[in-house]
Amino acid sequence: MSKNFIRKGKEAKPVVAICYDFDRTLSPEDMQAQGFIQSVGYDVEEFWIESNRLAEKNEMDQNLAYMYTMVQKAHGSVILNRENLAEYGSRVKLFPGVDSWFERTREYALSKGVILEHYIISSGLKEMIEGTAIAKNGAFEKIYASSFCFDSDGVAVWPAQAINYTNKTQFLFRIEKGTLEVNDPAVNDYFAPDKIRVPFRNIVYIGDSDTDIPCMKLVNAYGGYSIGVYDPKTEDKNKVFNMLHDDRIKYFAPADYTENGQLESLVKMIIDKTAANELIEAVHYDNVGETAAHFELDTRNSEQKQVDALVSALSESENFRTTHTLIEELSRYADFTQAQLRSIAETAQNNSQVYLILGDSDVKEFYKNVLEKMSEPLPEGAKRLKEELK
Repeated sequence: MSKNFIRKGKEAKPVVAICYDFDRTLSPEDMQAQGFIQSVGYDVEEFWIESNRLAEKNEMDQNLAYMYTMVQKAHGSVILNRENLAEYGSRVKLFPGVDSWFERTREYALSKGVILEHYIISSGLKEMIEGTAIAKNGAFEKIYASSFCFDSDGVAVWPAQAINYTNKTQFLFRIEKGTLEVNDPAVNDYFAPDKIRVPFRNIVYIGDSDTDIPCMKLVNAYGGYSIGVYDPKTEDKNKVFNMLHDDRIKYFAPADYTENGQLESLVKMIIDKTAANELIEAVHYDNVGETAAHFELDTRNSEQKQVDALVSALSESENFRTTHTLIEELSRYADFTQAQLRSIAETAQNNSQVYLILGDSDVKEFYKNVLEKMSEPLPEGAKRLKEELK
């Protein structure tokens, strides 16, 4: 049974989507290292060494490996359910200004006639992110992150989603088209450029490391904005320097989300540019539509001239073979003017080469269709023709 997916359509106002990695982008540390790893009796570095060793030994995705390790280490120590994962999420530290960032930037965008939406695309855990205060306060339009499948007792037993650096990109296309549900196949559908909900030129991706590079490259390639962030305490810019040098990002700023900070100023400039640019794009698509209508009209006019020529030739047809050929040609057209239909009907009465073969199947079928297309009331000649065809 197919599901009716909830989809977002194109808005009257332009939409800007800001997509964030989570760990070291919104939070200064990995979320698992802010309570969970310690609660199962592990040193943080030791946990990641063991998890990565498991991945290497089994040629396993590193995200699947850390999720498996979490399930294994929780056994006998912690009940790994949604409630506890959310509680661990509530302890996650955030960079300065993050708590008010989302609403603050949304309000600024609205003041410029722009709808601003925030999305998470993270290899971290969805259940933990959902436990943060910002998520509970409705910061995010959608959270795309690794997540668990839970058994009948509500305990995590298997991955539901494992999001790594390459499959992150699929969610950008979901945001672009408004097909936000993870199993909605419409993400593969074609959308006309003027029907795209969030064009890539209006997508901002904010991340901190190599795992964000595929998304950053994709956003760059299609005219969007990729921003690398670094820890404002350490001020270590090596990663963002490398990403900018390799054309992975267009901009970098400290992960400081406070009001009037460098990152906020940059995002405000992007919003301002979008507000102006989308007005220009609207003019472009109006011009495209008008041009298409012009050429469609030209095509229709050309077809009508061809029909006129065939109708005239039919009225002057001097043998049955020519009549059959002309009727075959006319049958290929779907649109006739009422004047053309009347002329075709009169020809059946006035040209003996047509009248004498009205009983032939192709001629009879053609004239029945002609009479069906004629507007009421029918002229007297058309009425007689209708009776004769019976």
